[in-house]
Amino acid sequence: MKKVLLYVACAAAVLSLASCKNKKAAPAAEETSAVPAYEVVENPQVDLAGFPVDDEGYIVIFDGTSLNGWRGYGKDNVPARWTIEDGCLKFTGTGAGESQSGDGGDIIFTKKFKNFELKFDWKISKGGNSGVFYLAREVKTVKDGKEQYEPIYISSPEYQVLDNANHPDAKLGKDGNRQSASLYDMIPAVPQNQNPFGEWNSGSIMVYQGTVVHAQNGVNVLEYHLWTPKWTEMLQASKFSEEAWPLAFELLNNLGGDAHEGYIGFQDHGNDVWYRNIRVKILD
Repeated sequence: MKKVLLYVACAAAVLSLASCKNKKAAPAAEETSAVPAYEVVENPQVDLAGFPVDDEGYIVIFDGTSLNGWRGYGKDNVPARWTIEDGCLKFTGTGAGESQSGDGGDIIFTKKFKNFELKFDWKISKGGNSGVFYLAREVKTVKDGKEQYEPIYISSPEYQVLDNANHPDAKLGKDGNRQSASLYDMIPAVPQNQNPFGEWNSGSIMVYQGTVVHAQNGVNVLEYHLWTPKWTEMLQASKFSEEAWPLAFELLNNLGGDAHEGYIGFQDHGNDVWYRNIRVKILD
């Protein structure tokens, strides 16, 4: 009888200990379950040695004649809707919003940049929407047992390209932070000096040791600082907050990964858009 009682007591103690361990482990599981498992895909990068350098020291990554170094985000080729037209990189839209598949999708230049200044000209169609991405990474997750690429904007800030007068997004967000040259959904471009749809605008993005500056038509319109408490605060106040979009928050909060570098990209948002004079200066 004593042996039976001893066995029962020991079994109860083991179950109690296991129960305590499970209770301690549960919060950690809950804390991490919101962010799905993901993979940052590392693909071959283009050699910049073959690209021309202009008189100002900028590497010309699109010269109006070739798509060398470019491909679709998460793809091996350039989507068919991205073409060269009159020396411009043009996206021909469907008018049905972002496609991201088939003959459409975002496009990236296949070289990662860290400290740099990007210059470009852009022109948008009436009611059009597009954007310029930087420090982007290619990210995969698994859904229903199938691998898929997450959208580029969950790992990249966006320099907004928009017809402010006719696209409804210009009136959304806060204080105009979805209008052209803005840091999309976070910081408005001030002053807002956009030329109207169908006319060319110049843009630039400077990234140097965490400081980022957007310019439009020769005027600096915003500045912010990455990898700081303020950057985290801005993310938390945006559509990319930890509660609203945990994976985007994690990737953007650690923008560019440990190396703080990533791709430059242009957005398919379903509308006609043109880019030209695309060039990059590496800032050592």
